[in-house]
Amino acid sequence: MMETAAGWIAPAATMIAAMMTAANLGARVTGWGFIIFTIGSICWSIVGLSTGQSNLLWTNGFLTAVNAIGIWRWLGRQAKYDDGGAAAAHKSAGANVPSLFSTGALSGAAVIGSDGSRIGTVIDGMARCDGAALAYVVVSEGGVGGVGERLHAIDPRLLIFGHEGVSTKLTAEDLMAMPVIEPDHWPEKLPD
Repeated sequence: MMETAAGWIAPAATMIAAMMTAANLGARVTGWGFIIFTIGSICWSIVGLSTGQSNLLWTNGFLTAVNAIGIWRWLGRQAKYDDGGAAAAHKSAGANVPSLFSTGALSGAAVIGSDGSRIGTVIDGMARCDGAALAYVVVSEGGVGGVGERLHAIDPRLLIFGHEGVSTKLTAEDLMAMPVIEPDHWPEKLPD
């Protein structure tokens, strides 16, 4: 009975965890993905033990240890860093200092257009080495899951960074009309 239950839980947990970690939805989702991976690897170990498959048992014993490191990395260490950045951004929003925005939160942030709808997603930001100011921000629009998306290098002055995310006065049409950059060939400066 235990072997049968483990035989069903193991592949289901492994598939769910793989989707959670591959989606890259933040430290906490990734961390929970590793917890579910751990459940899967323990169940695979039970299957290996009960069926005499020592290779399955040893492999998933090792994966359980790797998953424990993933849990520590994403739910422990990275979650604390994310909380620290969010706390500083939140406190600065109400203080008599320039507002802060965590650059770690930049990648993957939704870009909210002038009408309040999501018009794109921040892929990354490129900082200048001569003063650490942002040279440009790469924003994607269109496509599904990265397939068919178009990338644009945007002047950071066109974006409003806040502790709640990134917004702009641009419309979806404005963003689509901007020059497209290649995914593997970003410019050394903003396109003219």
